[in-house]
Amino acid sequence: MKNKKALKAYKDPKFLNSPAARELRILSEYLEPKSRLRRNKVQDTVVFFGSARTLPAKEAQKQLDILKAQGTGGQEEIKKAQRDLENARYYEDAVELARRLTKWAMERYTPHSRFIVATGGGPGIMEAANRGAKLAGGKSIGFNISLPFEQEPNPYIDEELNFEFHYFFMRKLWLVFTAKAFVIFPGGFGTLDEFMEVLTLVQTGKIKKELKIILYDRAFWDQVINIPKLSELGTISRQDLRLFKYCNSVDEMEQELIPHLVRVEKKSRLLR
Repeated sequence: MKNKKALKAYKDPKFLNSPAARELRILSEYLEPKSRLRRNKVQDTVVFFGSARTLPAKEAQKQLDILKAQGTGGQEEIKKAQRDLENARYYEDAVELARRLTKWAMERYTPHSRFIVATGGGPGIMEAANRGAKLAGGKSIGFNISLPFEQEPNPYIDEELNFEFHYFFMRKLWLVFTAKAFVIFPGGFGTLDEFMEVLTLVQTGKIKKELKIILYDRAFWDQVINIPKLSELGTISRQDLRLFKYCNSVDEMEQELIPHLVRVEKKSRLLR
């Protein structure tokens, strides 16, 4: 009696999802995005980092109004809603900056394949940046991550440029690989992790390309982390403080970013 044909290994979901095939899954998260970015002619990106919890101004105002009207919210709930409304300016500023950068890139580069807005694909600041890019009529990339609490991709990402990762380190690789600038809005652990990793890679020379790294709203960041103090205490050099800049308005960020991106583009032409 003949044996039934065995399932090929690369078609066997039980094997592919097992610990034995982890290396294949990691490799897939490198090769598939590489192929898709190339197919969509993505040359380089401007990456936005920031809190996934930041709300649009209208939504934040609505939540506060409901709490006040119903009279059901306690002091802590009211306080949180007021804080959310105050922080909503970051959402609106991220929308506007992404819109301006995308409009500029579309006017300068045809077809629009340079300096595309990219984010981690989720809500908050990520959604705001993707939204701004779409408002300008441009492409928008999201490098999303599967989390236990199901971070859903926001609705402003191009379908062909909507990526889903399992491994954080592969997601970070692609956020950094195509980036020519990072805009870092106020955020939590994830934002701090991303900022510090990029900063370390630049400081140690692992990233050799010219990058612009901007922290948005110095007042926020000075409360959260005292980076100049690291230099005073001798744990980093004074030169390391030049690896990033602070900006406090959309206009300032635009003035910092666009000359940098033009310089990067001119250098890339010379190297062809």
